Formats: sequence, structure tokens, C-alpha cells
Amino acid sequence: MVNLTIDNKKIKVPEGTTILQAAEINNIPIPHLCYLEDLNEIGACRICAVEIEGINRLVTACNNVVEEGMVVYTNSPKVRETRRVNVELILSQHDARCAACVRSGNCSLQKVANDLGIIDIPYKEDLPHAIWTEGFPLVRDYEKCIKCMRCIQVCDKVQGLHIWDISKTGSRTNVDVSYNRKIEESDCALCGQCITHCPVGALRERDDTQKVFDALADKDKIVIVQIAPAVRAAWGEDLGIPREFATVKRLVAALRKMGFDYIFDTNFSADLTIMEEGSEFLEKLKNQENEKFPMFTSCCPGWIRFIKSQYPDMVDQLSTAKSPQQMFGAIVKSYYAELLKVDPSKIFSVSIMPCVAKKYECQVSVMNDAGAGQDVDVVLTTREVERMIRAEHILPQYLEEEEFDTPLGISSGAAVIFGATGGVMEAALRTAYYLVTNENPDPDAFKEVRGREGWKEASFDLAGINLKVAVASGLGNARRLIEALRKGIVEYDFVEIMACPGGCAGGGGQPIEDGKELAGERAEVLYGLDKINDLRFSHENPSVIKCYENYLQRPLSHRSHKLLHTDQHLWDMNIRL
Repeated sequence: MVNLTIDNKKIKVPEGTTILQAAEINNIPIPHLCYLEDLNEIGACRICAVEIEGINRLVTACNNVVEEGMVVYTNSPKVRETRRVNVELILSQHDARCAACVRSGNCSLQKVANDLGIIDIPYKEDLPHAIWTEGFPLVRDYEKCIKCMRCIQVCDKVQGLHIWDISKTGSRTNVDVSYNRKIEESDCALCGQCITHCPVGALRERDDTQKVFDALADKDKIVIVQIAPAVRAAWGEDLGIPREFATVKRLVAALRKMGFDYIFDTNFSADLTIMEEGSEFLEKLKNQENEKFPMFTSCCPGWIRFIKSQYPDMVDQLSTAKSPQQMFGAIVKSYYAELLKVDPSKIFSVSIMPCVAKKYECQVSVMNDAGAGQDVDVVLTTREVERMIRAEHILPQYLEEEEFDTPLGISSGAAVIFGATGGVMEAALRTAYYLVTNENPDPDAFKEVRGREGWKEASFDLAGINLKVAVASGLGNARRLIEALRKGIVEYDFVEIMACPGGCAGGGGQPIEDGKELAGERAEVLYGLDKINDLRFSHENPSVIKCYENYLQRPLSHRSHKLLHTDQHLWDMNIRL
């Protein structure tokens, strides 16, 4: 242990602790912009500079460790003046029109500047200019970039795709797409982790809220919305609503007040996904000698973009089942249109997702199997729906809970855990066990696949069949798993992969709380909802059973294949813009 003094407070911390960590442990705030623990500890912004007694120059707190007897001042006159100048210089190269920024009120630079009392910038404004591909699901604003390098580090060290890099030199240094490529020419998976780790508004999702407002105002359109599993665990965060109060039923009430005609749960089609994907997996097991294993899940379009660009020879091992979002869109414009007795072309299908890659997925040219345009017309991220709630002056905390519409609002606990890493695997195994044995397992029999580890593996006895399964979240972990498979180090029958660390709960479209990874907390909410659900098996969902009886016939039927399955070889990586 090391003894030191910070702001006249004597403290003791373990050897090797940085000054920043020592201060945080003792509730002494040191502002910073570029720092991300274990990822970006480069001191690039210089905002965390502190004064150390006996040392003439200031030092950065994020990457200097404590020493015995050290005396630190985190807010001395010298520190305050230097910090102020550094922030003013950053602001001189930053588009500071905060009122027109999606991160206004949730921006680290804005907070630091406000805390320092900066009301004027004494330096000449010098903004970088560059053209971005209009319409791409991921948007970069060069004029807002503060060159903190976080996007580079997250993409390199966590996702392993190296999409971002430093461009130019000297005072013209900037962050741009690597290798002088346009973003649509890169291998970007559209996971959105660069967005959620950016401290300012330099990266964001394409805003599609106006398209939805226009549809809601069109009296000739029937506007139907689906809510993804992980959204219910996070939608109230930016609105300041406690998680236990920000229930999905209160979100339903807000959306109904907004004017949506029918509000459904993506969990319905998550149950449908399990029926199709589980049946597909069992068919492969029956024909092992002619199949290549493992079979990979196909719910995550970020993962599909990754495997198509990095390991195209393994695309055939993806399940052909569409994601719950796309299954829902196809069912809404076919089965549900028939129930409503309406022309499916009048339906405007919206989904609320924790994901940026879903904006890409709904635009893939082959995602139009219901025959009424794209099966899903618009995807909104969780952040976008929060902005719409604000724009409509809706105060959800004063709304009574309201139920989903039926029949596509009924779902199981197995479906809700889709939003957590391992959830798809667990849900699939619950139903696979039933399909093989005609008996339900203990709902928690496969909980070994739960947890926050980036790569998990387990073995289960499925009525005499020894199944080896694995779960990975985060594309860096996905790459490590695939490389181990290709080298013969590991063998699996079934593998679930999600592009974002922690699964959809930590998706690139979720609310941002700078410096915090909230996927684990959100996942706990989802597992809690599974635990209290009266239905915990996808195959027991009465609405899914009825859909098969009255429309789809059975899993893997001809109609099921047409509406609920896809060929990922036909997915165009560069969508229409």
C-alpha cells in the first residue's frame, strides 16, 4: 500500500494505482475527456493534469501512478488555469453549437467547460472540414471531434476492426476512416461502440425520427411499432426515470400517446426465431455427416457484417433464420395485415432497437419478403425514441402502464433474455430440449451460458446428445473464438455471437453514460423479467402457436422459409443510401 495526500486528505491505496484512480476511490473528482480505463490512458486531452508538490510541471493523473509520500493538488490555481486554457483550445477546434447537438446535456466537454465557468473562447475558431457519406447509418461530424482517440481504441482493442485511425500530421491531425477509405468502403460492422464511447457528439446514429413523425401524421398510414427486448431495460435512463419505474408498459403508454396505431413486442418474434432456429439446428444434428458445425446464430446484423467481411467462407454456417426484427416486419405485413383485413402497403413498420446495425439490416434489399416494400420501414435506436418522447412533451413518469396490443404483444421470458449475451442460446436450448424429449426442462437448466465473460462455453446432455456450445459478445472475442475453431483448438455444435460487449443490452444504440458500461445491470433486469414471466418457453407462446396453426403451418414450412429465413450471401454490404 502507498500513503499519499490528495487535496489535503491523507489516503492509502494499492501500489500501481494511478493518481486518477486514487482520487476516484476517495471521491475526489478529477475531470477528464479522453480517459477510458484499460483502453485509452494516453493523456491526450491534458484535462486531468494535476500539481505534485516538488515537481515544477503538471502531470496527467490518468497515466501516472502514485508514489509514497506524494502530495497532489487537483484544483490548485496553476491547475485551474492550465485546465481552462486546455479546454478553451479544444473548444476553438470544436463546433460548440450545443443547442443543435444530440449530446447536449450529456456531453463531457460541455460539462467540463460549464464547470470551469467558460462563457467565451479567446482563441480563433479553426474547425476541420470533411465530407461524410450522406445517409450512412453511422454519422461522423468532423467539426465536433476533439481527437481523444477513444473511437480508435475501442474499435482496435475491443472490436478488432481498425476502422478509425489518425490522419494528417501536426496541427492538422484528425481522426478519420483508416487507409483513406470512405466509411462505406470499410469493414465497419456498424456495432456503434465508437458512438457510445465518444465523449462528445462527433459520432452518432443517422437520425430517422422525422420519417416516423411524418408517418404518424399521415392519416392513410397504419403505423405499427415493435419494441426490442433490451430497450425495456434502458429507455428511461436519459429521461431520468428510475429503472424500476421505466417499465416497458410505461413506454407502451408513451408510444400510444405519441399516436402509434399498434404497439407490439419484438419478443413475440424472438419466440418465433427460437422455433425456426431451434428446429433448423435439430435438423442439422440429424444430418451431421453432411453438415458443417458449429451453426452460428444470425440475430445480430453487426455480427453478420463482420463474418461476411472477415470470414466469408463461413457464411454458410450462419443460421438462415432472420433476426426477430425482420421476422416481425415480415409477419406484420403478411399475417397481421390479413387479420386487420388491410392492404399491407398501408402499413408503416417501425422498430425500436438498441442497435445501429439494425438500420442497415432493414434496408438490405432482400428484406422485403412480405411483398409490400421493405418489411421494416424505419429503425429507431433507444436514444432516438427518447428524443421523440421529449419532442412530444410527454412525461412518462406521470403515465399509467398500458398493455401491448394483441396478438403480437404476447411473449415468453425466453424471448426477453435475447437482450443479454447468452440469452439466445439459453432460449434455444430450452425449446430444443422440448422438441427432442417432448418435456420441458427446468427453465434455468442452461444458465451456465449466462455471465459477463466475453467468451463462454458449456456442454449439455440433450436427451443423450452431448452438445458443446459457446457464446461470445464483442467482435474481438468473436474473432478469437473463430480463430480457435479454424485452428482446431476448440469444437462446438452451436455458437451464439453478438457484436456488442454484453449483447444487445450494451448495444451501440443504447443511452450513453460516459465512462460506464451498463450492459451487466441491464441484463440483470432482463433475467429478472424472465424469472417472473408466467411463460418461460418460446414453444408455449399461445400467439406463436396460433400463428403456426392459422398461417405458417409449422417451423421450416415453405411459408416459414419464405417469410422468416434469408440467404446472407445475398446481403449487400453497401446498402442504398
